[in-house]
Amino acid sequence: MRIGMLIFPMLEELDLVGPWEMVSMWSQQPGGPEVRLLVAQSQDPVVCAKGLSLNPHVTFETCPELDVLVVPGGQGTRTEVDNPVLVDFIRRQAPGCQAILSVCTGAFLLHRAGLLSGKRATTHWASLDRLRTLGDVEVVEERWVRDGRIWTAAGVSAGIDLALAYIADAAGEDVAGRVQLAAEYFPNHRIHGEASRHPQAPRYVRSNAP
Repeated sequence: MRIGMLIFPMLEELDLVGPWEMVSMWSQQPGGPEVRLLVAQSQDPVVCAKGLSLNPHVTFETCPELDVLVVPGGQGTRTEVDNPVLVDFIRRQAPGCQAILSVCTGAFLLHRAGLLSGKRATTHWASLDRLRTLGDVEVVEERWVRDGRIWTAAGVSAGIDLALAYIADAAGEDVAGRVQLAAEYFPNHRIHGEASRHPQAPRYVRSNAP
């Protein structure tokens, strides 16, 4: 299995690194993915929103056909949604993919590539209304949403949940459980302070607010 992760300037670090960590731990299990690639428009280092610099493995032109494509979000999506080269890469890879995953505002890149029309999807809580205004997406306020082979996640840390859910679907609950244990990813669900009462907080947060 070949898994490619799209990278571009000003992507949100954890949108990418969370799924990368889960997939990398999966690759250490029997039958896990053999190839994990960071894919960018050029071979130049890519600087993320918080300053992390990433070195691409392949470019859009040299990337092989992927089985899974992961599209992160972040402030950079507001520019990249108008980048025809990047959008065309997503569009070209999509037909051969078993699954396409977006995290956070990566959903808007999927939509621009024509992959979200008529689908159920989610995104970062602060962009839910913006996703609704597109008019052809059924917006769901959950940590992650699956609609066929399209998987979308809420913001930032939700990409970890998305990756584990995909691993469970592709490789089984036992494998996903071993990855979860290796990552020691067992959130305690504590909600701090009053931020969860924000009127735009997603329903799954507001329903658990103190």
